[in-house]
Amino acid sequence: MAPSSPSVTDSQAPSTTLEAVENDLQPFFVLHKSSSQRKDRTPTRRGKLRKRNEPSSSSPQGAKKLEGSMTEESDCLQIETFDIVWTKIESTIKDVLRDLNASVFNDIQQWVLECFNATRLLGERNIAEATRSFPILKNITPGQLFTALVIIRNIEFVDDILTFEELGHFLKSHGCHVAMLSSLEFSLKNGIAGCLKALLREFLGGTIDSADISILASWYREQDNYNKPLVLIINDLERCCGSVLTDFILMVSEWVIKVPIILIFGVATSVDTPRNILPSHALERLCPSKFMLGTPAERMDAIVEAVLVKNCTTFNIGHKVALFLRNYFVNQDGTVTSFIRALKVACFLHFSKEPLSLIPGRILTEDKKGKSALSPETMLKYMDELPSYARNQIVDQTRKSMAQGLSELVTVQKLWSTAVLCLYEAGKYSRVRLLDLFCEVLNPDLYLSRGSDCHVGNGKDHGDLPTGMLYQLIENWEKLTADISEIHEKLKMLQSSVRCEDGKSPRKSSKDISKRFASRVSVNIEKDSRMLNSQALTFIDCLVRDYLRPIEGMPFHEIFCFKNVEKLQLVLIGDPRRRIQLDLLELHEILGCHCCHTSGNALLPSKHDTSIMYSLAQEHGDLINVHDWYQSFRAIAFQHTNKRKQKSKQSPLPKKRKDTNESGDQNEASIQARFCRAVTELQIAGLVKMPSKRRPNFVQRVAFGL
Repeated sequence: MAPSSPSVTDSQAPSTTLEAVENDLQPFFVLHKSSSQRKDRTPTRRGKLRKRNEPSSSSPQGAKKLEGSMTEESDCLQIETFDIVWTKIESTIKDVLRDLNASVFNDIQQWVLECFNATRLLGERNIAEATRSFPILKNITPGQLFTALVIIRNIEFVDDILTFEELGHFLKSHGCHVAMLSSLEFSLKNGIAGCLKALLREFLGGTIDSADISILASWYREQDNYNKPLVLIINDLERCCGSVLTDFILMVSEWVIKVPIILIFGVATSVDTPRNILPSHALERLCPSKFMLGTPAERMDAIVEAVLVKNCTTFNIGHKVALFLRNYFVNQDGTVTSFIRALKVACFLHFSKEPLSLIPGRILTEDKKGKSALSPETMLKYMDELPSYARNQIVDQTRKSMAQGLSELVTVQKLWSTAVLCLYEAGKYSRVRLLDLFCEVLNPDLYLSRGSDCHVGNGKDHGDLPTGMLYQLIENWEKLTADISEIHEKLKMLQSSVRCEDGKSPRKSSKDISKRFASRVSVNIEKDSRMLNSQALTFIDCLVRDYLRPIEGMPFHEIFCFKNVEKLQLVLIGDPRRRIQLDLLELHEILGCHCCHTSGNALLPSKHDTSIMYSLAQEHGDLINVHDWYQSFRAIAFQHTNKRKQKSKQSPLPKKRKDTNESGDQNEASIQARFCRAVTELQIAGLVKMPSKRRPNFVQRVAFGL
């Protein structure tokens, strides 16, 4: 905190000083994040450290200072690198999910326009009619509300919050007025008035306390708002209160001519959900249409393809970690959000523990053109900038060979990525999930069991593809391998060996091929199909044998690959009971108590009572005698009391024996109270059970096995 002015303090009287200090709000300093300054300071700081410490590096103190400075700088760079890499991964995930929903969003937007035009055909009102207190029907029955049931096909709604936000932004960008309400707005507590207020705030903005839909009608009939559809998105239909939602639907349907609101409901289960929530007279006011979003498995495969397969050169995971994340995804009911959170934790653990993980961040920031490989010279430049290498002083030849290995690793990973995508493209015809395939190709044991003469299988095992589908598969392979010359050359050999009966190359569209082969029925077609499938399997065998080496088997894979599944499990799943026990036994480490820290394993009265009690409990088995436990605690607690008595004996003032007895009784009572409180805290923490009727003098321990 900033110091106060001495002149003002000195001039004040002692009686008014305390009051002035309490009422005076002094300025204080705020510690801001240094991420924005770190990029500018890091190179200069590193240069200063090297120059300043070169002369004194021979002394022990100079070496310790240099090592501490380098360690601190390395930690900052590792966190910065993690931020760079994860920002790129997170942006990629958002783009992938947005692309998956693009076609559904386009269909919804087209449907909104059709519904809006159909509503306008029922008749338009002037401004006077539109703003009356009650709707004017004029022989027109109450209109129906066009309603879109967007089936999210996901048990946990957390994945779809972002989806509906993106849908709202998409409809706004295409000229719609959009309001988004959650299921909390349709609760008994808010009622119909709360729903209307929330609706008006979403459309009109600002704070509106009046629950009058005519305000919305008046606003909508203004010149700037009249020709745009009104879209209301309710993202979780199942959680809405049925009675409140019914009243809302009945009211809005009566105003549909003046306020043409189009409803979009997020439905997690099935299209029959509205029937389970709304009565029949409310269902009659809805004109539903169904739209299907992608399944969680489809989203997961798209994320794995974009993050862990295509961009494998910046961050990847080992086989055991992949299996754990897949099981974590399945156990969380297919929640993509939980998988992304777990992947972020794994990414942070990797960049915080591996010093050379700084290199992927440099690749991401400086190599923006997405080259298939980086030269050894570029890798060597990255390595020279790392604090770990400045500290370790590796031989020049070793650094050059390591830079060569890192450059080759990037190239090998690109080949591996392309081979996985080609294999997945073929597996789509058998409904193979990329997440399962990804876990399989990462398995080192499975790779070693294949051997050098591996075979994926024959046509009888996998089933032959029709000729039209096979040609389409080859075309997809050609697109995937366009920039990878090693694999593209092997694909050209496959294409050159595949000939049609007329001697022409099969480089035609799948539609033409399908029409041509559909019009020809002969025995030779089946033979040609088997031959083509056999050649395609040979190509796949070549990919598996030459390029599908697991990442964990590649040299220097530790720089890009996170394998510590035990650490990830501990962070995500945790072991709270074990953590509580360790905190109680090592409380002095957490509190930073100097006297307890220097005392070693000795129990001092300055420690926390609960920590002392649990440390004493380690001397017992599953049953703890309460009397013995208390006596041990009392002996430690009275150490402090005895020291105070020794100091009081040195005092020249005489004391009465009665006062001494009273103070002793008070000390005994306070120690018993502290003992009872500590036992209660251990019981609340789930570490001990209180005495039972059968054994009233014993406490049972619950947690063991630290």
